Amino acid sequence: MRTPTRFKAGAVILSAVALTVTACGTGGGDTSGGATADAGSGTGEIKVWGHQGEEGEVAALQAAVAGFNSSQKGVKATLQLIPSADYTKTVSATSPDQLPDVLEYDGPLMASFAYDKKLAPVEGLVSAQTIGNQTDSVKTQNTYQLDKKLYGVSMYDSGLGVYGNKALLDAAGVTYPKGLGDAWTADQFQTALEKLAAKDPDQKVLDVKENYGGEWPTYGFLPIVNSAGALAIKDNKAEGNLNSAPVVKAVQQFAGWRKFVDPNSDDKAFTDGRVALSWVGHWQYNPYNKALGQKLVVLPLPDFGAGTKSGQGSWAWGIGGSSKNGKAAGLFLDYLLNDSNVTAMTTANAAPPGTKTVIATDPLYKPGGPLQLFADGLSKTCGANPPTTACVATPRPVTPAYPVFSQQFSQAFLNIYKGGDAQAELDKAAKAIDQDFTDNNNYTS
Repeated sequence: MRTPTRFKAGAVILSAVALTVTACGTGGGDTSGGATADAGSGTGEIKVWGHQGEEGEVAALQAAVAGFNSSQKGVKATLQLIPSADYTKTVSATSPDQLPDVLEYDGPLMASFAYDKKLAPVEGLVSAQTIGNQTDSVKTQNTYQLDKKLYGVSMYDSGLGVYGNKALLDAAGVTYPKGLGDAWTADQFQTALEKLAAKDPDQKVLDVKENYGGEWPTYGFLPIVNSAGALAIKDNKAEGNLNSAPVVKAVQQFAGWRKFVDPNSDDKAFTDGRVALSWVGHWQYNPYNKALGQKLVVLPLPDFGAGTKSGQGSWAWGIGGSSKNGKAAGLFLDYLLNDSNVTAMTTANAAPPGTKTVIATDPLYKPGGPLQLFADGLSKTCGANPPTTACVATPRPVTPAYPVFSQQFSQAFLNIYKGGDAQAELDKAAKAIDQDFTDNNNYTS
């Protein structure tokens, strides 16, 4: 990831405009959830929208579409790629009846699009075999909590942790975790930072990707909230959850580590050896491994009281709420999610595969692989349940209010990180989030 636009864990950079349009879209949602696509004949032409990601991802997607079209004669898929920076804004601004039969979407925005009738449930259109092969973590991110229906399928997921430079850690006498079971506590992590700083000329020993923007504060640091034992939103309420005492303490402690953070304006703090630790996701494994080789270690995030936690969720594929050919759309998604296509895509982007069959054999994520830690965390998803020490991967809130939540949480977190009062900032964010629920009748009508 060279720039913020390459963030691959829900990669869209969500501008304030996109957030507002998505959160306050066409409405019309109800407790039944999204629209219902017409099954249609299962033949003919279907339109497909995808985000224009990295070169390798685009090539993998184009090859999958071409492969589908050549594998049978009944359905022709026509792919339209939309630049990543414009993709979510385009979907948000397009009325349901103008959306394609198949569309990609940024995972945590699923509930908002389902509420606005832009997505239809995929069960009954996508095969049971394809759905059954989805990992539990991607099923969680793609399941709408109001109606408990699945609105998408994922080729890949995401993982979050701390990369370490073994040489620098050893030189400072820092003992580091070997896996999820012995994750640093927050206090132990702080002690590690202090030991590293004592051996470092400028005492800047940690990278938290200050150079990233958009969705990063929510994806990268919401696990702190969950590790404190809290759901950010519970029963459509942020008050008493996002701003609870354990969360305030955890976020405040993280903000206190800023004195150890390299601003990383060149995105080379870790690869150039300026810092010993980098708090970031799976997408940095390839460049970090290239730079450090055997000196690279992959560590869990620190435990703020309820166990180490990690982010999850990324781009997913759904069926347009107004599609007249849902059966054909389902056939395309069945093909897209086969082992060959998932392998091609995850080879291109190094993301955790979103299917059980591929993640079990992926060179990076299989048992003994260098990123097994991320796979292990994803296999222990907290789902929609309150986080405990028994689970690791935590989905961002699956609610139509997510765009507002992300905007409010990101701003509050950054304000606290820059020295703001943690209780006051989280109180303000919780109030704004709860007001959004009130203004939209809890998104139930």
